[in-house]
Amino acid sequence: MRLTRQTNYAIRMLMYCAANEGRLSRVPDIAKAYAVSELFLFKILQPLVEHGLVQTVRGRNGGVRLGKAATAITIFDVVRVTEESFAMAECFDNDAAECPLIDSCALNSALREALGAFFEVLAKYSIADLVKARPNVRMLLGLDELQPQLAAG
Repeated sequence: MRLTRQTNYAIRMLMYCAANEGRLSRVPDIAKAYAVSELFLFKILQPLVEHGLVQTVRGRNGGVRLGKAATAITIFDVVRVTEESFAMAECFDNDAAECPLIDSCALNSALREALGAFFEVLAKYSIADLVKARPNVRMLLGLDELQPQLAAG
């Protein structure tokens, strides 16, 4: 299974906010850190906000922050919010092609089991785990170079 670019950057945006804990993160700074367009990140932000993974603060000194603790947000939480389809084969779709085995297919069962295992592994890892895995993540994201921002109160 291949995750979309949207999911990849949603996870990265949450990692940035986790690494910048206690401060508001600005979308332009996140975009610069990952060399991606601000417009793309704003598009990703909407479902994250709707599902409580991110909070936004409006205004001149506004920005984004995690909607809950980084330890409470799993990779699976993000994938579930950002991926549109988990169809690993055509027969996973509701409008599947006519197949005489559709209700008793061993391939379909095996793929569903594999997908379940995939989700189970993603649910084991939090955003905090991803950030803690690299002690120099703040430096890599350019956070240590940013001027002090308003605390995310």
